[in-house]
Amino acid sequence: MSESNYAFRFNRPVKKLGLILGDQLNQQLVSQLDPAQDAIIMLEVLSESTKPTSSWQRTTLFLSAMRHFASDLQTVWLKESLHYVSISQRCLDFAEGLQAFYQAHQQAFPEADLPQLLCVLTGDYSTKQSIDGFAQARGISIEWLADNHFMSEPGQFQKWLSGRKQPRMEYYYRVLRQQSGYLMNQVDGKLQPAGGQWNYDKENRKSFAKTGPENVPKVRYFELDALTQQVLEELSELVEQGQLSLAGEVIKLETLKKEGWFWPVTRAQALFVLEDFIEHRLAQFGDYQDAMWQDQPWLFHSRISAALNLKLLDPREVIEAAIDAYENRGAPLNAVEGFVRQILGWREYIRGLYWSYREDWLETNHLRAHRDLPSFFWTGKTQMNCQSQAISQVLQTGYGHHIQRLMVTGLFSLLYGVKPQQIHEWYLGLFVDAVAWVEVPNTIGMSQYADGGIVGSKPYIASGAYIQKMSNYCQKCVYNPKLPAGEKACPISTLYWDFIARHQSLLEGHPRLGMQWRNWQNKTDEQQVAIQNRAQWLFENIEVV
Repeated sequence: MSESNYAFRFNRPVKKLGLILGDQLNQQLVSQLDPAQDAIIMLEVLSESTKPTSSWQRTTLFLSAMRHFASDLQTVWLKESLHYVSISQRCLDFAEGLQAFYQAHQQAFPEADLPQLLCVLTGDYSTKQSIDGFAQARGISIEWLADNHFMSEPGQFQKWLSGRKQPRMEYYYRVLRQQSGYLMNQVDGKLQPAGGQWNYDKENRKSFAKTGPENVPKVRYFELDALTQQVLEELSELVEQGQLSLAGEVIKLETLKKEGWFWPVTRAQALFVLEDFIEHRLAQFGDYQDAMWQDQPWLFHSRISAALNLKLLDPREVIEAAIDAYENRGAPLNAVEGFVRQILGWREYIRGLYWSYREDWLETNHLRAHRDLPSFFWTGKTQMNCQSQAISQVLQTGYGHHIQRLMVTGLFSLLYGVKPQQIHEWYLGLFVDAVAWVEVPNTIGMSQYADGGIVGSKPYIASGAYIQKMSNYCQKCVYNPKLPAGEKACPISTLYWDFIARHQSLLEGHPRLGMQWRNWQNKTDEQQVAIQNRAQWLFENIEVV
């Protein structure tokens, strides 16, 4: 690694420069380069932790995984051919780091051509724009490689999307199932879905009994190693110096030394977590993937989304491990299909939508939401137990499963009317598995309906009754989910009915939401006034709720 800020050193001209980003920790780019004549650069840039503000958990995971990947590369690549800039060297952004490299190279070899820049397609359109802008301004040739980490072929989703007014994940999922042969059988010479159904979603919505989840497997922690400790020490120093500000709960080094950490930072660790899920959690995952429980962040979920998005795991090996468990280890089909659908279906669909509408996402605000994100999203301090549970969990671990995101924090933000850009930045900065391609459409589209229906056919709205059904959060809350008005009314229930009252034009003719509008109309004038008065009080006093 560089000994001082951008002290790039060369013993020969570089023909090609491969830029490896923090969410590209696989061998695709490496395989395109020759250690004898090319070079690799990896940059820990401040902007990735400040725009938006990142959490301790997310920044630590990304940087630790990057350093472990670079350490493995050093066993193959000559030290002078692998250029690594750490966050303590205060590189502002990718353009600044690349400029320093090219400037040093030109000074060392003024007669040599500038190295061609080689990159795998980024996971964030704004990052690609920044790198493109740098290369264009300096006359540097750049080649973008299609990302082979995904199942879809380059251009396949855009071709499928063309001509469809309302694209839906289910149909693209079926295309990929048939294309890959995953969970498909030959019946009378035709490919048919295993079990005779394309999905088993209806079987995967169970809640826990009143006694709570049973036999939840213990989460295995990883021993703190020198590279992760180094990351934490550098981050702590930057924060103490005022050079960096991180959100979430501060990671205490002494605690990690005693207890270890729960996020995999190497490929070996990621494979261990995958096998742990297949062996101990997959069978229960299907039934309870939507369920929540007080002080139980992990339950039967896989804990591999961050490793997938950093590319420590390949989606093919993950899917095939789950299918093997179905075919050879007795895993139930509803669990395996539900898990495969999240990766082969939703993950591919969301990425396709992100790049198809890449210039539009952050400009859209279909519901004209205008309120600021409440401060309790940064502290977890609110009397709404469901919000406190889901938010505190994110602040402590960088994680929340899909229902906590969509139907707890996302639901509140939608009903309350948080500005889409603000809730997007919260999700992107605090969740360890957040990369723009997956976070933006999930938040702006699926969660907040700010896209007007690109991702989903309706806004996901519900009263506190849904959270009561899927968790025990309400049992430990000062508010009553059955009450939409009054001092003890559940804020989610109040805001749910107020949302319906405010969005008549969206709901009344909707085939799936029209009933909710009619239910509002069936309330007495007195009930409607009481709910709207309570909602107005919440808008004015949300910080003390």
